[in-house]
Amino acid sequence: TTICALAGIAAGVVSAAYVGTDPVDAGSTTLVVVLAAFVLVQYPLYKVIGVSDFGAKDNLYVAFLTFTLWFISYTVLAVSGVDLVA
Repeated sequence: TTICALAGIAAGVVSAAYVGTDPVDAGSTTLVVVLAAFVLVQYPLYKVIGVSDFGAKDNLYVAFLTFTLWFISYTVLAVSGVDLVA
């Protein structure tokens, strides 16, 4: 749960920094690519810590929790008008 939560928050921050937080930027498909990358990066990390037997429900849990925290963190950054693009 912790890895999924931290990956989701990190994906939200990276999405805001890479794509931006303007309303026009929120429609970019690059946001989904960033989210998918953070979901896929977790699986090798799970194997390193000894968790390798994932079923369908486990995979859905990882994807859903990462998506949920990405959505919340990106939305908070976008609504508050934070500009992370340098």
